[in-house]
Amino acid sequence: MKKEINGVVKEVLEDFSKRVSERKSFDLNWRLNMNFYMGNQFCSVGLGSIIDNFDREYFWQEREVFNHIAPKIDIRLAKLSKIKPKMRVVPASNDESDIYTAKMSKKILDSVANKHQLSQKINQATKWSEICGTSFYKVFWNSNLGQVVAIEESGRKIKTGDVDVLVCSPFEIYPDSVANENLEDCQSIIHAKVYSKEEIKDMYGVEVEGSDINIFSLDNTISLGGLGINGLGARVTETTKQNSSIVIEKYVRPSEGYPNGRLIIVAGDELVFDGDLPYINGTDGKRDFPFIKQVCCDNVGSFWGVSLIDRMIPIQRAYNAVKNRKHEYLNRLTLGVLSVEDGSVDIDNLEEEGLAPGKILVYRQGANPPRFLDTENLPADFEKEEERLLEEFTSVSGTNEMGAMDTISSSISGTALELLIDENETRLSFTTDSIKNAIKEIGKQILRLFKQYATFPRLTKILGDNGDVEIFYFKSSDISSDDVELETEIESNDTLTQRRNMVYTLLEKGILFDENGKISATMKNKILEMIGFGNYESAVDIESLHTKRADSENLEMFEKNEVEVKTIDDHALHINEHIAFMLSGNFYKEADKDVEEIFLKHIEKHKNLVKEG
Repeated sequence: MKKEINGVVKEVLEDFSKRVSERKSFDLNWRLNMNFYMGNQFCSVGLGSIIDNFDREYFWQEREVFNHIAPKIDIRLAKLSKIKPKMRVVPASNDESDIYTAKMSKKILDSVANKHQLSQKINQATKWSEICGTSFYKVFWNSNLGQVVAIEESGRKIKTGDVDVLVCSPFEIYPDSVANENLEDCQSIIHAKVYSKEEIKDMYGVEVEGSDINIFSLDNTISLGGLGINGLGARVTETTKQNSSIVIEKYVRPSEGYPNGRLIIVAGDELVFDGDLPYINGTDGKRDFPFIKQVCCDNVGSFWGVSLIDRMIPIQRAYNAVKNRKHEYLNRLTLGVLSVEDGSVDIDNLEEEGLAPGKILVYRQGANPPRFLDTENLPADFEKEEERLLEEFTSVSGTNEMGAMDTISSSISGTALELLIDENETRLSFTTDSIKNAIKEIGKQILRLFKQYATFPRLTKILGDNGDVEIFYFKSSDISSDDVELETEIESNDTLTQRRNMVYTLLEKGILFDENGKISATMKNKILEMIGFGNYESAVDIESLHTKRADSENLEMFEKNEVEVKTIDDHALHINEHIAFMLSGNFYKEADKDVEEIFLKHIEKHKNLVKEG
């Protein structure tokens, strides 16, 4: 058995080493992008597969960095961060029970998004994809999360477990071939990450032999500045993490030999797991990888996406060169270049002090006094090239700061301005589509994991529409559909001014009037709230509150609990909701005579109060 385990470990380590070599050029490119983003821009990919930093050739050489890459990427990140994921679930059918479970599934997604701060993780993944071109989400079942259900004699707590979402950098993911454009094209994926010996012991309960592992870190040893000025800049460099080891997770798709797929986990040189793919997270109940890919821009014929930093690096190098040469030229104009006859003056003194105002210059009798060489004025080409490069930054990055109002003609119409803004936002459509697709896939995998693992009722909570905390139970049978649709909202499209314009347009079209051509009191309050005279986010229609109350009563009565009928209930609405629940396909399959009797008595009480009223 030991020989077989060693054979599996050897095979995985050899496969991992091969994938590391195949991905080496991409690693260097990502590190170069990170350096340029952080301001270390006097570097390049050198021989020996390393990032070389080059120093100034002369002491007087200007070597400042004028970083335009970071602001352009920050603008893109600010715009992309306005994408707010709002997922909804499409019912499997028009049956009342499927509609109910679709609503329940949406509540589950809202709860997970709030609990795991999904918006922040999307922003984190987007930053990785913007800088390196690609990022990944890992959606998995974490047995260390959830409520405590038991405590072992050793004191270890057993929990219900919960879905977890992890952001993975491209440095952690190794496909079986860089020529596969999508995750679906890969037959296997390796997720490799460095952990300390103690972390591996806690996760897998095995002792591994630690070693020094190369990792990336920041260093402040880059020399910047100009004539007489020294400065430091950050750079990405390799360092070592001591007493650690690499944990390799190899995911293999289902095949004839492994119908449920295969997961092999190797920590150091120890095999800690070899079995089926754990998650039924694919379409049609299949097992699949727990990873979701997000890219900045697609790269045809390659697994890895392209970052716009790749395209901006040549422009940034040219811009730094122009600015530094320009400042060197200005230094010569202001400081001057002296012409001195050999032996006529004390050269050492002249080098140290120069021609200071009021200086008494002693030179040899009969010799020519030192003089400044004539220099030309700053050529206009410097200014023209600088402006052209700045325009290229905007063109290549796809960002245009509409806030710079001096660039917009005062005669431009509001409609034309809106078209310019739309065109500016369209440049981000490739990236936004990738983010939206990733969010939809995250939602699908979350529901599929709950359907697999939530076999017992689970208690969770969400923030309701009217600001109250809604607590609800669910189990795997409450998830009948994983067809997730997306309702993303752009924050900039939901400003107070735009809300008001929308309401005014609806009023002009007569959409908000009732059948008598009047505005009801309820609608009037809603309009006031929507245009800023009230809490817009907390505006809740009273009928929706009654509907929500009736839905909660359905759940209580289904658990064989009698519910009191209140005089404030909207009896007609409650009756319809209770009857619709009873007519659902699953009611008579799962409910017994006692549950049916409770429902019928409750409905009869509503009807009696209607007659009395």
